[in-house]
Amino acid sequence: MTLEICIDSVHSAIEAEKGGADRVELCNNLFEGGTTPSAGSIALCRKHIQIGLFVLIRPRGGDFLYSDLEFEIIKQDIKVAKNLGADGIVVGILKADGTIDQERMSIIMEHCHPLPVTFHRAFDMAIEPFQALEDIIGLGASRILTSGQERSAFEGTDLLADLVKKANQRIIIMAGGGVTERNIAKIHRLTGITEFHSSARKKVSSNMQYQQNQVFMGGELRIPEFVNSFADAEKIRKMKGILL
Repeated sequence: MTLEICIDSVHSAIEAEKGGADRVELCNNLFEGGTTPSAGSIALCRKHIQIGLFVLIRPRGGDFLYSDLEFEIIKQDIKVAKNLGADGIVVGILKADGTIDQERMSIIMEHCHPLPVTFHRAFDMAIEPFQALEDIIGLGASRILTSGQERSAFEGTDLLADLVKKANQRIIIMAGGGVTERNIAKIHRLTGITEFHSSARKKVSSNMQYQQNQVFMGGELRIPEFVNSFADAEKIRKMKGILL
């Protein structure tokens, strides 16, 4: 059983290791589903944790159809992540018709080598999951992160179970999306999945004494400025205990 924690800070990386996580997926901008973290974040996470460090490579939020310039950014960011000590890369590219962009992904796989690659939840936006599964296996990726093409992994257990059967140990299917200590055992029981991806977060009040509450740095997202969100070692410890 493997537990990966999705994080966006060095503090959360340390908490994830403290809670017993097997590895972390380092991102930025989780409110948009995650984008590529800064070089500083990668370097400091690598310095402060011993568990596996996978780095998300995604140049922006939104869809997974990238321009030529964005594709070049992806390649450069992979190089940076590798040089800074990443243990694995998390990435995914689709075509406009919802199929896996095998041509570009083949190039990406070469850039990631020899690190393992997780094809992320772009999979959940693919038009045909079983063809996408075969395409990703053919590319040589190590795992697919998916919610079973539903809003949460718990809602997607039917497809997740089918994917595990179809994969037949050729690739790891990792459940992600709303995985918590309350449902992780049920997801495992219903699907046979043995790798899980969770944010396991808690809200922490800011230490700012003066708080300007009518300005939102997130614009239309209206993200509270005086509440931080970090990985919760205790939640992680509970999930890991359930998996054991």
